[in-house]
Amino acid sequence: MKVIIVEDEIRIREGICKLFGKMFPEYQVVGMAVNGEEGLKMILDKRPELVVTDVKMPVMDGLQMVARMYENKVKSKVIVLSAYSEFSYAQQAIRFGVSEYLVKPLVFMDFVQAVKNVESQLEEVEKLSPEVLGNLEHVLFGLIFGGMGLNEELSSFLETKYEIGADCGFSEVCLYLGGRFEAKSGRIRRILEDCLSRKEMKYCILEMPKEKLLLVVFYGIREPDILERWFRHEIIELLFAMGNMDIGLGWINALGAGELRGSFQKLQQYMEWNISFGDKVMISYPKILQVQTAVCIYPIEIENSLKAAVCALDKGRIGKSLERFNAYFGTDYIYAPKEIKESYVRFLWVMMNVSKEIGLLDYEKLEQQKILEKIMSAVNKEELKKVSEEIFSFLRESIQEDDGNVGLNVKKAESMFLEYYQQGITLEEIAARLNLTPEYLGMLFHKEKGVKFSAYARDYRIAKAKAILISSQMKLGEVADRVGYSDAKYFSRVFKECTGQLPAEYRKTHK
Repeated sequence: MKVIIVEDEIRIREGICKLFGKMFPEYQVVGMAVNGEEGLKMILDKRPELVVTDVKMPVMDGLQMVARMYENKVKSKVIVLSAYSEFSYAQQAIRFGVSEYLVKPLVFMDFVQAVKNVESQLEEVEKLSPEVLGNLEHVLFGLIFGGMGLNEELSSFLETKYEIGADCGFSEVCLYLGGRFEAKSGRIRRILEDCLSRKEMKYCILEMPKEKLLLVVFYGIREPDILERWFRHEIIELLFAMGNMDIGLGWINALGAGELRGSFQKLQQYMEWNISFGDKVMISYPKILQVQTAVCIYPIEIENSLKAAVCALDKGRIGKSLERFNAYFGTDYIYAPKEIKESYVRFLWVMMNVSKEIGLLDYEKLEQQKILEKIMSAVNKEELKKVSEEIFSFLRESIQEDDGNVGLNVKKAESMFLEYYQQGITLEEIAARLNLTPEYLGMLFHKEKGVKFSAYARDYRIAKAKAILISSQMKLGEVADRVGYSDAKYFSRVFKECTGQLPAEYRKTHK
């Protein structure tokens, strides 16, 4: 297999090349380019099976290069690399039909798996031919999803067997079912088949479990506008009347079987507009291009209330902040879906960062790349809401966490500290109240909690200080006093030892 690597950072470019040599010695890296323009020339010349490309590069970026590849009928598989900050680019990459998308810095096993996935896709394409595919449903599947080209043999097969000529009109209708695909696809397909068979229409229904959608392909269409209006008023109304309220719908027309793949990919780029319009609205291309949107003003007041709720460890208030945020985009205004998704990225990252800073959340428990991908690939509001609920569930577990292996004396000591830490209570004072020696209580605490009392007390006070600094404008001396330090200078020194920043610097960084 021939590979071309397009990446402007030499360290990453050469690292990927070495990785292919080590893990996939049967692959041949036939070229490396520093930008999309140079990469495109190599790709058109060498026609590789696989292209690995960065997104943001000088002269021509990765997505512009991929678009030009498809314009030139290059069917290379593409693995796209992108940073978290390149949100809008990454979103386009997923919608554009690239084979794999990976977030930098690259994880070794994720990259290896992505290459193996491409191998499997290429093996499937090699098996495709009219004789093997057999029926129209399989042929359309190969043309739209399998990378199969419309050659002379296939054109003759379609015209002879199905009267589908070069100028045949098609309409593609996408029904996105999301996480309910397995539960609902069979039932919805039966409804569609029942309605469409009575109209004696020429159509195929393709099931795509990976993409979580059903695709209805009408062919032999002479008046697509009339068909679209009928579908809106008859089929959509019927589906929603039967309780299917969470379907994302899209419509696009194509002239000739060779245009089906490109039309479908174009429609996929606009399916996310279901987020903006909600239920019972079918996204129709190119009509969607005429939509006027309102400016989406990020709800900073809700973000501030979320910060305060997280810092207070108040699950109820955290939940209400999330409800307000989700409802914020359900107004009478139409916002661009890209802006809504960017707002979710910002809001949920604030939620995770503040939780991490106060010691409530361990990032290792959350798969950040998957969270970002879920936001970027969301097609409806329900999917965005589920991402926020997923993170909230981690917070709830952390807040409710209780160690059943801790003995009574240590539990009492911990409870006493949590009640009086603001007064600067010490291990000696707690031990005296429990009629224990400080040495014995300290030994028990270390044994059962896995941390020395002094470190536990310091970390707890610093975590509380972080929460106050993030969520209020309280003066430094007041913050120190609030968390049990009588000396503000000593508090600042301890804070810097723990965080690497003075309190004022920390507050500025997290505002």
